Amino acid sequence: MEKLYVPRHIESRLKRSASQFPVLVLTGPRQSGKSTLLQKIFSRHEYSTMDDPFKRSLAIRDPLSFLENLGELAIIDEIQYVPELLPYLKIAVDRDRSRNGRFLLTGSQIFPLMSGISESLAGRAALHELLGFSCAELGEKAKAVSAVACFDLLFRGFYPEPAVHGVNAEDFYRSYLQTYLERDIRQIRSVQDLHLFQNFLELLAARVGGILKLNEVAKECGISHSTAGKWLSLLETTRIVYLLRPYFRNLSKRVIKSPKLYFTDTGLLAFLLKYPDVRTLLAGPAAGAFFENFIVIEVLKHKFNYGGLFELYFYRDSNQNEIDLVLDFGRHLKLMEIKLAKTLRREFFVSLLKTAAVFTAGKPYLLTLNSEHIDHNGVSARNWAEIDAILTEKN
Repeated sequence: MEKLYVPRHIESRLKRSASQFPVLVLTGPRQSGKSTLLQKIFSRHEYSTMDDPFKRSLAIRDPLSFLENLGELAIIDEIQYVPELLPYLKIAVDRDRSRNGRFLLTGSQIFPLMSGISESLAGRAALHELLGFSCAELGEKAKAVSAVACFDLLFRGFYPEPAVHGVNAEDFYRSYLQTYLERDIRQIRSVQDLHLFQNFLELLAARVGGILKLNEVAKECGISHSTAGKWLSLLETTRIVYLLRPYFRNLSKRVIKSPKLYFTDTGLLAFLLKYPDVRTLLAGPAAGAFFENFIVIEVLKHKFNYGGLFELYFYRDSNQNEIDLVLDFGRHLKLMEIKLAKTLRREFFVSLLKTAAVFTAGKPYLLTLNSEHIDHNGVSARNWAEIDAILTEKN
């Protein structure tokens, strides 16, 4: 039985890029739906995966024969396993630069792949990134008005298997983590002890939404600071975690300069923290951090899906004044404070306005579970489900 296909909001950008560049590269974490998406919207392309040991061996041993057998239009999945193929793709493309959309590549390990592409396919490839489903793609916004409904989304996560195809979340994330560790991490020489690496991952999960103090994590895990740095970089390059950098342009030196840590999927985060069910998660001490994680990654998905012309930051100074999200659009900023609450309290507005005063061109927003749209003293209080509308509205 064919699985349900849910359209992705990045589709129009991918089609446009394929009409303008000979090579299209789609990166993102494992199981985010990259190959399914490309096969659906580019059905004329022949599909080949480098996960297949035979095809991978042929591509490494005889890349010219491999490309010749592919045909004129091809999807090459998990290209990071065969970086040797990239120079030969360049040769094939340069034989006829007038033909666009010939090769569609996917990869899970983002930074190493980008390095190879920048060297071999500069000017020939359009680069895109796909995370798990957004709430808008799932059509769940109308259903998630209550805290329990919202956290049901977070607990299940946003990868296609648990989010769309009904796979049990616990079973999926157990398998996902094992596959990630065995297939991606084991290939990295800096990781000899997978059990220790998983412990490191769980320690990071316990610090989600907070300022990352890597020396503390390293000490608790029993590894050196340099090893912790390498492992964190690995988790970031494979898009398991996302590091939100601080905003300090033209601001006081008192600004905190360490990043905040988030996971790109809340389902994996819930699994790592061993929450048994939605209500336990919602009642636990990490509920606010989970909600913040969720909103930050929804904004990141919007940026990737629509090519948003903004950068994501947070703000915090040594006096503990903080804004969860600072979105820099160049000429203006959007300042977002995220509260896991349905009741709009006066102190929410007062605190946000106090910190927002640091910025000369910032529009403050308060994102909560409250369904009303309220403007008070320049602060726009909105329901979290309006995030896409907020990102596209003019200041």
